Amino acid sequence: MLDFLAENNLCGQAILRIVSCGNAIIAELLRLSEFIPAVFRLKDRADQQKYGDIIFDFSYFKGPELWESKLEAKPELQDLDEEFRENNTEIVTRFYLAFQSVHKYIVDLNRYLDDLNEGVYIQQTLETVLLNEDGKQLLCEALYLYGVMLLVIDQKIEGEIRERMLVSYYRYSAARSSADSNMDDICKLLRSTGYSSQPGAKRPPNYPESYFQRVPINETFISMVIGRLRSDDIYNQVSAYPLPEHRSTALANQAAMLYVILYFESSILHTHQAKMREIVDKYFPDNWVISIYMGITVNLADAWEPYKAAKTALNNTLDLSNVREQASRYATVSERAHAQAQQFLKEGCLREDLVLDNIPRLLNCLRDCNVTIRWLMLHTADSACDPNNKRLRQIKDQILTDSRYNPKILFQLLLDTAQFEFILKEMFKQMLSEKQAKWEHYKKEGSERMTELADVFSGVKPLTRVEKNENLQAWFREISKQILSLNYDDSTAAGRKTVQLIQALEEVQEFHQLESNLQVCQFLADTRKFLHQMIRTINIKEEVLITMQIVGDLSFAWQLIDSFTSIMQESIRVNPSMVTKLRATFLKLASALDLPLLRINQANSPDLLSVSQYYSGELVSYVRKVLQIIPESMFTSLLKIIKLQTHDIIEVPTRLDKDKLRDYAQLGPRYEVAKLTHAISIFTEGILMMKTTLVGIIKVDPKQLLEDGIRKELVKRVAFALHRGLIFNPRAKPSELMPKLKELGATMDGFHRSFEYIQDYVNIYGLKIWQEEVSRIINYNVEQECNNFLRTKVQDWQSMYQSTHIPIPKFTPVDESVTFIGRLCREILRITDPKMTCHIDQLNTWYDMKTHQEVTSSRLFSEIQNTLGTFGLNGLDRLLCFMIVKELQNFLSMFQKIILRDRTVQDTLKTLMNAISPLKSIVANSNKIYFSAIAKTQKIWTAYLEAIMKVGQMQILRQQIANELNYSCRFDSKHLAAALENLNKALLADIEAHYQDPSLPYPKEDNTLLYEITAYLEAAGIHNPLNKIYITTKRLPYFPVVNFLFLIAQLPKLQYSKNLGMVCRKPADPVDWPPLVLGLLTLLKQFHSRYTEQFLALIGQFIRSTVEQCTSQKIPEMPADVVGALLFLEDYVRYTKLPRRVAEAHVPNFIFDEFRTVL
Repeated sequence: MLDFLAENNLCGQAILRIVSCGNAIIAELLRLSEFIPAVFRLKDRADQQKYGDIIFDFSYFKGPELWESKLEAKPELQDLDEEFRENNTEIVTRFYLAFQSVHKYIVDLNRYLDDLNEGVYIQQTLETVLLNEDGKQLLCEALYLYGVMLLVIDQKIEGEIRERMLVSYYRYSAARSSADSNMDDICKLLRSTGYSSQPGAKRPPNYPESYFQRVPINETFISMVIGRLRSDDIYNQVSAYPLPEHRSTALANQAAMLYVILYFESSILHTHQAKMREIVDKYFPDNWVISIYMGITVNLADAWEPYKAAKTALNNTLDLSNVREQASRYATVSERAHAQAQQFLKEGCLREDLVLDNIPRLLNCLRDCNVTIRWLMLHTADSACDPNNKRLRQIKDQILTDSRYNPKILFQLLLDTAQFEFILKEMFKQMLSEKQAKWEHYKKEGSERMTELADVFSGVKPLTRVEKNENLQAWFREISKQILSLNYDDSTAAGRKTVQLIQALEEVQEFHQLESNLQVCQFLADTRKFLHQMIRTINIKEEVLITMQIVGDLSFAWQLIDSFTSIMQESIRVNPSMVTKLRATFLKLASALDLPLLRINQANSPDLLSVSQYYSGELVSYVRKVLQIIPESMFTSLLKIIKLQTHDIIEVPTRLDKDKLRDYAQLGPRYEVAKLTHAISIFTEGILMMKTTLVGIIKVDPKQLLEDGIRKELVKRVAFALHRGLIFNPRAKPSELMPKLKELGATMDGFHRSFEYIQDYVNIYGLKIWQEEVSRIINYNVEQECNNFLRTKVQDWQSMYQSTHIPIPKFTPVDESVTFIGRLCREILRITDPKMTCHIDQLNTWYDMKTHQEVTSSRLFSEIQNTLGTFGLNGLDRLLCFMIVKELQNFLSMFQKIILRDRTVQDTLKTLMNAISPLKSIVANSNKIYFSAIAKTQKIWTAYLEAIMKVGQMQILRQQIANELNYSCRFDSKHLAAALENLNKALLADIEAHYQDPSLPYPKEDNTLLYEITAYLEAAGIHNPLNKIYITTKRLPYFPVVNFLFLIAQLPKLQYSKNLGMVCRKPADPVDWPPLVLGLLTLLKQFHSRYTEQFLALIGQFIRSTVEQCTSQKIPEMPADVVGALLFLEDYVRYTKLPRRVAEAHVPNFIFDEFRTVL
């Protein structure tokens, strides 16, 4: 009959594909369970209030129109809903596809069973498939994996979260309306079961059987599968465990399958006492905590509590006397097997001949060790015992007492077993690879000895006192031929013949009195030895390796191993060379990957890579977690070194008196530093001893592990220092900003110096790591802070700065800012607030308006540069950009609201425009016309002033940041600064040339040159924030005239001072001139240049008309408002770096030249 798994056997290939798919689905569910967006949990009050109205459970389906109409009634909810959709559609779709694949899996399985029943597969029925060994395994696995999927979903992705995700997918996805969409069936299958994985949560009634019955499955199939599992050893595991007391371990995988599948026919659990007795006697006579799939553990005492037959059957096992007996037995076995393993592990004990002579003994020792580890790990696990269940607690306490359980001793046993197994496997692999070559070598040697002996008895060879004996000569020649005729491929016959040859050689020595000749005896003994070696060598079988693989399975500990992490770390801290032993343990854990990957590999499925990458990735993450203790310990020592270097050790001067030598020697502290440095290098040595290891399909390089570990620890500490160092009290007078920056600067400097110090002892590039990680921390925090201003947020898993191996920690926000960079920015904005302070442009300094004390100056930015580096300043600059955009958007919506929707304001503006046009003319009776317009629009200027000043204030800060960046760039990397400036000029010249002659080249649409060079220029401060376009705008009616009116409305609040320029008249009515000018300038920059033209023309007309009116009324002084307007034009030209003729087009140049002389 055709092999069931052959490629041309359609029946076998179909079920193999289904099972392979099942393993892949479980891996995807486990992978996704770590990426559940926090909002779907609706845990805290803030999330409930914000998203409660747009995230629904299945109650939504009772009346979707009602819910949607509620949403449409509130525009802000619609907006939030749209934002939520943009941010979460991708991840929700991924979850939906996983849920859909679970449903598709069971539909495919049912279809396969129908096809079997209808005879689609020729000569194959359910019965014949179950008779075939592979078919039987695959059918059992197919049903079992479906059960595991459902259990994993309920354990990892709670019912409410599933419902919310499915409803969100339904609402946001276009695919829901397609005809082939089976949304309803998926919702029915995965609706909430009421189960909660929280400790102490009550189990819902009829759970999980009612959940398993949501999609009906052929009952005959279920009962036949259960029958097979009850009676057969479907994986032939018992052969690997010949001892009867190991039987339950041999059948453990099958027991797990049976446990899951029994829920599909729960009547057996409830009422079939005889069947349950049989199942418990066969599978659970001495164990009740089982691992059902990749370390998911279940305690039968708890799981079978609601089922009468199952509970009764299990009572014998859970009887305290039986528990005591098992625990004591394992305590004894543990001690005996551990002593044996340690004996074998002694240096020089595991030699090739000893291994070959003692294969059964070695395997028995391995079996004892592994079975003991399995039983003790499972039955003492915290996860398997509900602390609220008195009976379970009692059983567990009994085990802990009787097995004299000590986690450290169990861990040591695991370590030694893994090491023992690893050495044996490596030896066997080596021996198998050399098996034939060695066998041929021994055969040749033996044959040659016999030929030589034949020559001795020929009387030709001069061997002392050996008489010629033709019979013996012929006999030895025959033996030599017989040895040469042994055939390696027919090992059984060769083995028998070799034994006969050994006997013959022993007999010839006795019967022909050859003992008297020592040299002949020696030859015979050597040949016998070679023949013995041939027998040993032919007995090296691959079955031994397979048995070791089966016996050494550690998949049950995939999750439990985590409880030993602290013990592992403690042992590494005490003895770093421990890492080499741990390597064997990690490799033993990696064998757990064979379980889910076997079928995927057999089916040649494309999922092989992603599934093996997921499990290998999980394991490598665990390895990293354990070994993270090394960088942690290093940093602890480092902190002590920093403290000693900064506080205790005094710098030695270039010249010193010899009687002071003792004071400067400071032998104590220097010895301490040397000792700590030595400890650090010992840790490095420890991790590097691990050698490059293949964990699953991921190559783990210890040097890389060490570097990643050091980076992780650095990131953790620096991020915490930044978070803690930049928390401000807004009520503090004076501000805490500078002292906190200085303090943080000292901390960062300490990290930096210590890193520089350690790099040579650890053999890493300290400066490179420092710059990469600090820039990553700051950029990530800026990105998170800017998320507040974005509709489409950058999630952690999308961020280019966040990493799974070296994660940047997130801290709970302490105020409205999400991160430290937001707090720093808001604190700077608070202390330079234009309502409280006055900025003097010439001095780059802010003064308090009331007390005239200095608040802060450009030194602030050099302090930030010292503390956070250029990344910090750059990040601050980016954040200010986002804030300016937000302010300008708010301004536009305010403009719409208070000007364009207000009839009276519009009428006033209309009247004014009629009175003053054309703009080239002079307005008669100008004072009256202008001031009546200002009076009528008085109410709108307060909000207007606030928005303009905020933008101006942020622009001043951006200018200061650009100055600081440019200064330090020219100082620290002058070549970069020069190269950037020249490239920038060359590019601009080329672009200008292209606009004058379009035939000349210009960067194409897809060319990123301009975009990339901008990032460099901004980082080096070679840009002008005032020329930047922040937002796109539409045409706004009356825009220039509104701004003009706003400006002249503010002029009376200001006065001119010869030393300081324009300053505020009354601190009670604060207006600061530089932010006002820069704010207006930025605002006008966002619109078409003709608006600016018109605005300047209006100012020119105002100056000309007012001056004209003064001359006609013979008033000698120039009015203050005109001075203010002229100063505005002057500053405008200065800030925009435009030629002065721009202003002179609207104001006669003699007024410009003269106005300062009359002040």
